[in-house]
Amino acid sequence: MNNSIVLLASGSGTLAQAIFEAVRTGELDVNILGLISDQPDAQVLKRSEQFEIPTWTLPMKGDRAEWNLQLANRVADLNPDLVVSVGFMRILSPSFVSKFKVINSHPSLLPKFPGAHAVEEALTAGMDLTGASVHWVDAGIDTGKIIAQVEVPILSGENKESLHERIKIAERELIVKTLNELLPTL
Repeated sequence: MNNSIVLLASGSGTLAQAIFEAVRTGELDVNILGLISDQPDAQVLKRSEQFEIPTWTLPMKGDRAEWNLQLANRVADLNPDLVVSVGFMRILSPSFVSKFKVINSHPSLLPKFPGAHAVEEALTAGMDLTGASVHWVDAGIDTGKIIAQVEVPILSGENKESLHERIKIAERELIVKTLNELLPTL
C-alpha cells in the first residue's frame, strides 16, 4: 500500500493540482486522503472536486485555540503518513507540528525571505536569484530543515506577479519530485 497524505491549502491550488495530476498519471504513488482549506471560497476546493479529492473547510472564526484543535482532530481522523502544506496561509501550532509530520512549499531559497512576502522581498532586496524550497515544518515561520530547493533567476525588470508565476511553475515540479523521494523513507 502506498503512503497517504493530507493537503492543506488556502488559495488557487496550483500546487495541489500538480500533485493531483501526478497521482492521476502514475508519476506519484500516494493516496490523497483529502484537502483542508481555511478559506471556504478558495479555488483549490474546486480543483480538488475536479479530481474527486474529499475536502473540508475550517475557516478561522475567532478562537485560535479552538481552530487549532479542530484542525488537529480532522487530520488525526484522516491519519496520514504526511501532511503537505501547499499554499496554506496559516501558521500551524507547535502542538500540531509535534504530532504530525508536515512539509511546506515556500517561494524562496530559504533561509532567505521566510514568511508571506518572500517574492516581493527578494525583488526589493535586488536579488538576481530566488527559487522555491520544500522544508519540514517546525514551530517557527519557515525555519524547518530544508528538504529540497530549486533556483529561479530573477529577470531584469521583472515584477512580483511574473516572478511569482515562474516560481510557482518550478515549485510544482519540486513538490512532486520531493514527495516521490520523501514518501518511501517515511
